[in-house]
Amino acid sequence: MDSKRQKICKRTHVNSGTEVREDVEEMITDANRDTTSRHDLRTETENSDTATHQTLQDTGSVCVKIRSSRAAAVCLVLLCVLLLTAVIVLCVELSKIIDQFKIKYGNLTEEINKLNDRKSILTNSIMILSNDNKTLISKQHKLQQEMTELWQKIHKMDGWKCNQSSLYFISNEKQNWTESRRDCRERGADLIIINDREEQEFLKRVPGGTSVWTGLTHNDVEGTWKWVDDSTLTSGLWTDGEPLDNTGDKDCAINLSSGLAVNSCNTIFKWICEKNTV
Repeated sequence: MDSKRQKICKRTHVNSGTEVREDVEEMITDANRDTTSRHDLRTETENSDTATHQTLQDTGSVCVKIRSSRAAAVCLVLLCVLLLTAVIVLCVELSKIIDQFKIKYGNLTEEINKLNDRKSILTNSIMILSNDNKTLISKQHKLQQEMTELWQKIHKMDGWKCNQSSLYFISNEKQNWTESRRDCRERGADLIIINDREEQEFLKRVPGGTSVWTGLTHNDVEGTWKWVDDSTLTSGLWTDGEPLDNTGDKDCAINLSSGLAVNSCNTIFKWICEKNTV
């Protein structure tokens, strides 16, 4: 019995040890499995964290790129707006400059046209003056020639005096008014016509220029005094108290140092002939 019990105990003990070992092994295996699971879990967690971090980094990079792209687009739009504004301002200024240039060009064109018109007028005036100058030169030559011929005639005429545009011949003889005028006509002249006080003063300075017949006569029909060219007498040429009452034959006038005086046409006096050189 005892031996059986011992065998049973021993078997039991053996069986118990085996079970214990198996349990320990199983526990170790479980521990190892737990450790492996934890390690795997930790690894997965780390991998997950790494992936999450990487994802966050990628997301941040994408956001930065998006923001940079937006900023660049905004800057580009602002730059375009500034450029467009500058272009508009330049166009407006250019338009003003063009308008001012057109105005100035129009004014210059108008001035040029006016200057051309003035030039044409001046050219025509110069041509007219040139023609007039030629005409005057021709007339001057002609007058010089006539004057030369006239002076030659004057030198040939004894007893003739020159004053302004007239020649005067004072006779040395005495005749009545009619004969005196006939002598003047034969000389290509006529009895003197005194036009003003200046001519009358000239006769005072000429020897024999006073107490001479003049070309002044009285017209009984008209009752007026006229010169031989039918012109009327200028006032202020009579001597004091003249003309007297025209009774009798006092229808002719002589020139005294004091002025004109009436006398009978049959009385004899020296006479003065006048010839106009113009």
